[in-house]
Amino acid sequence: MENKIYVEVLASFDPGGVMLPVLLTWEDGHTYEIDRIVDIRQAAAMKAGGSGDRYTVRIKGKESFLFFERNASLRGNNIGRWFVERKSQG
Repeated sequence: MENKIYVEVLASFDPGGVMLPVLLTWEDGHTYEIDRIVDIRQAAAMKAGGSGDRYTVRIKGKESFLFFERNASLRGNNIGRWFVERKSQG
């Protein structure tokens, strides 16, 4: 089973140019408002592989990681994709 789940994210930019996720749409179509961004840093996705900008976000009182995987190409409109790591079933 794929551990990296690409999701749709609505983001805004603060006056300094920092990209901030606002809403996340899960793979089943449910939309969740991001209540708070706790931390932003470069980090590896240990379960899913790869790395990117790791946003520690709070949604409905629970903290989770949301990753922004930057596109290697410097051209075009596709600057990257958002993903989450699938939680272990166990």
